[in-house]
Amino acid sequence: MNPLLFRVEDRPPVLTSLLLAAQHLLAALGGIIAVPLVIGGALRLPADQVVALVNAALLGSGIVTIIQCKGVGPVGIRLPCVMGTSFAFVGAAISVGMEHGVPGILGSSLVGSLVMISGSFFMPQIRKLFPHAVTGVVVAMIGLSLVPVAIDWAAGGAHSANYGDPVNLGIAFLVLVSVIGLVQWGKGIISASAIVIGMFVGYLVCLLMGKVDFTQVQHAVVFALPQPLHFGLSFPPSGIVAMSIAYMVTMVETTGTFMALGSATKTEVDGKRLSSGILCDGVGSAFASLVSSPPVSTFAQNVGVVSLTGVASRHVVAFTGVMLLLAGLFPVLGALVVTVPQPVLGGAGLMMFAMIISAGIQMLGKVEHTKRNGLIIAVAIGCGLAVTARPELLSKLPAFVKEVFGSGITVGALVAVLLNLLLPGRPVESEHEHELQARELEEIASEAA
Repeated sequence: MNPLLFRVEDRPPVLTSLLLAAQHLLAALGGIIAVPLVIGGALRLPADQVVALVNAALLGSGIVTIIQCKGVGPVGIRLPCVMGTSFAFVGAAISVGMEHGVPGILGSSLVGSLVMISGSFFMPQIRKLFPHAVTGVVVAMIGLSLVPVAIDWAAGGAHSANYGDPVNLGIAFLVLVSVIGLVQWGKGIISASAIVIGMFVGYLVCLLMGKVDFTQVQHAVVFALPQPLHFGLSFPPSGIVAMSIAYMVTMVETTGTFMALGSATKTEVDGKRLSSGILCDGVGSAFASLVSSPPVSTFAQNVGVVSLTGVASRHVVAFTGVMLLLAGLFPVLGALVVTVPQPVLGGAGLMMFAMIISAGIQMLGKVEHTKRNGLIIAVAIGCGLAVTARPELLSKLPAFVKEVFGSGITVGALVAVLLNLLLPGRPVESEHEHELQARELEEIASEAA
């Protein structure tokens, strides 16, 4: 694990913070914009309505990111979290939207968010279900589930006509090598900015090769005011049930992401802190519905940015929230960032997501080597990878089953938790274990300082 250049409470100079925040923006913006584009395309919405969804998603993601990082009373985990519209809700959103339109999606999301808000009050109990063996599996599965995404980016984008073109792979490789070199041999801000510098190198090469498409920039409006309740709200019972299930799945994934973030930032994530983070996810999604955005959740890919750069400052990522907010108000800015070619994202993404896997392996390395723990780790990762590598495995099963078990992260987490509860010889959870874990993290943080 890299030593921390900036710890959670550190406040780098403003210009430095903006540069470091830009890395998180580049890692997240594509995913945030993709969700409303996919939903709008599936529902065949007019172009102006798709634009309204995109602007709302950027605005909502920015505001909730700031709250998650800075905290407002009991809301917000106060760690470097980037919030954004989540693909975990896409399946439910499209199924609801086909019958009830965008108002049905937003109304169902608003009511369904109560599941996450209610669940946040039970996180101290849920935290006890995540001993070292389970947590390590979840963190490793987050990285393993994201690596195929980076591979698709590096190859030119999933379903692209030139998928796997040697030029795409070469650009991705150039970015990857640049990032590795800057992290390994760069000093201070150069090392911390490795991702954004490496992506700039790749972007410059693509620009010289004529592989950057500025069409979206030309068509983007310069300024757009937010439009709360632009689509209206409706509350179909079937839609509320579908969204509630999606929120339960997201709560499991978000818990794992927070645990991974705790490892990356060398911070003890106890039940109380988990409660604040999950509460922000729930309240943030309710707020997103009111500003006409799909639900939001914590982005796992940004944990890789923290792991790779050693920049754990929550104040830096709060600047990312400000940038997302501005992108929602000035769509032309978001359109400019989206011009970054997929292979450039792939080279950086592969490094970021692999760092999450590395963090999970390091956590699993500290687990006691017993037959029981070996079974939990092996079966949970195997089942999680089965869904990740072959999603068509669930194609013949009911929609409800696909909704719950469609994510390798969720499958890995649920299998690990269940095996930990069911296999005989389960260690008794104690406050002493959590105190030891907290002390270990404090020692690591003090050494890094």
